[in-house]
This record gives sequence, structure tokens and C-alpha cells, in this order.
Amino acid sequence: MVPDHLTRFAAIDWSGAKGRRHKGIAVAICDSGSDAPVLVTPPDRIWSRTDVLHWLVDQAETPLLVGIDCSFSAPHVTRGAHLPGETTSTTARDLWRYVDANSADEDLGAASFLEARRGRHFYLGAADGPKRDFLHWRVCEMAGDRSTKPTTVYDAIGAAQVAKASFAGMRLLHHLADRIPVWPFDPPPAHGALLVEIYTSIAARAAGLPRGRSKMRTPESLDAALANIGSAPHDPLARYDDHATDAILTAAWLRASVARADLWQPYGLTDAVRQSEGWTFGVT
Repeated sequence: MVPDHLTRFAAIDWSGAKGRRHKGIAVAICDSGSDAPVLVTPPDRIWSRTDVLHWLVDQAETPLLVGIDCSFSAPHVTRGAHLPGETTSTTARDLWRYVDANSADEDLGAASFLEARRGRHFYLGAADGPKRDFLHWRVCEMAGDRSTKPTTVYDAIGAAQVAKASFAGMRLLHHLADRIPVWPFDPPPAHGALLVEIYTSIAARAAGLPRGRSKMRTPESLDAALANIGSAPHDPLARYDDHATDAILTAAWLRASVARADLWQPYGLTDAVRQSEGWTFGVT
């Protein structure tokens, strides 16, 4: 089912960093049409994850498609458990509940959850053993050429790791408490907001940016990418960092992609995958 009521589009560049406020979070939003997305001003100069939670709750009744740049679950289909030997969760929502109940970090963080399980489930360095032992992927991460995600949610070291952000994102999803549907665990609603998992590099590829060189740090590079997906030039930014430009481009890509039926009904999204692992919007 392709939702036909969505007229606003937002992308959230997310962060799993420790602490209370995070320069790595950016939120961009646009309406139907071709005007470029604009950055949403955080309530206290720099976003916290809790601020994002409150902002999302405030948007619940608006016709808004929101993409969050983190993995919404861990592999389950190929392993039979999200955290083998520890969890008995069979759905992503069960995992969200478990992560939240076992994370003491401030501001919906999950770094301590990973650190307490290093070497058992998560790779945080050479002391944990061979990295290859931690390389497990979700079904959507193995689709196509297997380049949808740069790494697995069990890898918690290095610039490309998505682990801390993803498990912090699971806490956010748990605290939303069904106030906003989350695709593909929930079907698209007839009205109101909808959340999807995104990967900003998918938007970058769609905009013609080559793999490994997808970051836009000048106004010219951002406008060129926006033009490639049908967006007008952006309003000048005070600062051109990866978080802001990724969010702006991805919000425009969501707008350009929302009517594509193949993205809402991807090959490989079985009922078992849907409930236990979810899917990255944009992977076919």
C-alpha cells in the first residue's frame, strides 16, 4: 500500500554519541513541491535525542513522512535471535523494550548496553577477537549488491559503525509508544505521520554522488545533488557539515520517492522479516 496523504517530508541525521546534546543530530523538512528542505531549529541550540522524541510526538497528527538514519532492529532471521544466548525477542518491538530496560545512559543513549556486551555480541576493538565473528546482517542489508549498509549493528568501532546510533534509535522508538506508526512493522496510516528507517547514502546515490564521495560540504555540491532529484536550490546555511547536508538531501529524496510502489513492497520483505527485522526504506 502506497500512502497517498503525505505532504510533508523530514529526514533525521541521528547520533548515538554519549552525552546530553549532540552536534551529530540534524533535522530537515520540506513540503510537497520543489522547494528545498530547510533545517528545523532545535529547541535549545543543539538537539538532544529527547528533543527529537518530543518533536516527533508533536508531529503525530500531521501528514509527515519521517526518515531516521539508524537501523530499527538487529539481525534475527539468519540467527534465530537478536542477541543469541541472551534475548528471546521475536519482534523488533520486543527488542526495543529490552534495550530500553537495560540501558542506563542519559538522553536515550545505549553506549553502556553495547559496552556491557562487548566481545559477546558487539565488537569494540581487537581485544574482542576477530572482527569477522561479529559480521551478521539483516535481510535488507544483504539485498541487491549487499552495500546498503556499510557495516553491521554489532560493529561498534570506527567511523562507519552504526551500532550506538541504532540501539539509541531503538530506545527512541520504544518511547514513542505507538504514537506514530513505524513502517514496515505497521502499515502506512490513512492520516497522520509515519516513520521509516533510512540510510542517507541511498539518497546520495539517487542524486548521482559516487560511493565513497557522497559528502556535501559546499553550497554548490548540495545544490547540484538537490537538482538531480528535482529540488530547487537551498537557502544558505550558516555551516556546511555532513549532518545538515545529509538531512537536507535525504528529506528531498523522501519527497521524490514517496510514490514509488516498489519501495513500499520490496522483494524479500516477508512477514517474518517485517516483524523481526524491519526494512530500510529505499532498498529493493
